[in-house]
Amino acid sequence: MTTEPFVVMVKPVGSLCNMECSYCYYSKPGSGQSPGQSRMTDQLLEQFIRQYIESSPGPHVSFVWHGGEPTLAGLDFYRRVVELQKRYLPEGWNCWNNLQTNGILIDDEWCAFLAKERFDVGLSIDGAQWLHDTYRMDHKSGGSYERAAAAVRRLQSHGIQPDLLCTVTSDAAKRPLDIYRALRGFNTGWIQFIPIVRRESHESMPHGEVTADSVTGRMYGEFLCAVFDEWILHDLGRLDVQVFAESMRVLAGGSAGLCWMAPVCGRALIVERDGGVYSCDHFVMPEYRIGEIGTAQLGDLADSSVQRRFGEAKRSSLPAQCRSCPSLALCNGGCPKDRFVLSDDGEPGLNYLCEGLRRFFSYIEPAVNMVNVLAKQGHTPEAIMANLRSRLAVLWKGVGRNDLCPCGSGRKAKHCCWAKRPV
Repeated sequence: MTTEPFVVMVKPVGSLCNMECSYCYYSKPGSGQSPGQSRMTDQLLEQFIRQYIESSPGPHVSFVWHGGEPTLAGLDFYRRVVELQKRYLPEGWNCWNNLQTNGILIDDEWCAFLAKERFDVGLSIDGAQWLHDTYRMDHKSGGSYERAAAAVRRLQSHGIQPDLLCTVTSDAAKRPLDIYRALRGFNTGWIQFIPIVRRESHESMPHGEVTADSVTGRMYGEFLCAVFDEWILHDLGRLDVQVFAESMRVLAGGSAGLCWMAPVCGRALIVERDGGVYSCDHFVMPEYRIGEIGTAQLGDLADSSVQRRFGEAKRSSLPAQCRSCPSLALCNGGCPKDRFVLSDDGEPGLNYLCEGLRRFFSYIEPAVNMVNVLAKQGHTPEAIMANLRSRLAVLWKGVGRNDLCPCGSGRKAKHCCWAKRPV
């Protein structure tokens, strides 16, 4: 048993999926799969659940069911999951289950089960239909937005508010408010933005070269800033956006809960359908296979020197540019998978999204600090938003299109924040 908590993301069907999203990072060779095996066996499932619970410090054990598309394992598979969890959980312990899905197979039977067993659900939907159907297609090249949206509504009808997972592509980044408002319209309470940064081959593409659908650092930063302005003035306390919530926690003196924002990573293991254990969801490759269920305890693998080195490398390999960055505490270099460009002085290991993340963190800090102060004084979210809107109106009073933007950028208002001004 390890004394330090860790999380396991399970891929019971590997990369098998009933969709063919164009930006999927998982549909490629060498992703840790066993040919001919479509689903994790019952024997392996029981072995995994028993071992994971035994390795956990408790009393809370978190299971994340991912893919591919994990619902392809079938509803009976998850009935068995719950049965085994109840069998092996010590008295006074509990399980948290999270199912990440595209929603295609989510019918009323699935919803009833998920509600009864208190599963949290993360559902992938890319905001507006035109955008979603451009990238998230089925195997017949048909759009899937209507089915995903129907799954959201069906889950809600059973009392489940799914977390909405939205990718940010180069196309999405051009329409931040359209995307955000479409997601807000579902009234689910939680949104996670996932930047698409994709290289066809680490070997064949030079530093910084990415696919056309990848968002640039600058675009991603501007996207987040635009959404933040809308959120903090109109949705504070009503809707959580993951990166905003995490940033506010860190700026208030807390610790980051997201691995890409933390100083080190490596506490989120991956278990593939064949029992292989990997260091990270973004590194399901032979060289990052650290063991397998049945030959080693999960807790031992999480605490192994190999896995510790993997997690610590996030900090030890930081370029000097990162170490001296004022946003270091918020970013800590970002996700290792995105650290493939050169720093300003030519040092390798800078995050591809660095420019945008720095812009975003510096942009939100004054407003976040003000919100944290007002919250400590006992102000409600509604009162805080009214206060911010009032301050913004004063800031923009008398400013014309050709005047300098009050944000301090040095640009004319019409070329900067004119579209964001209070009207």
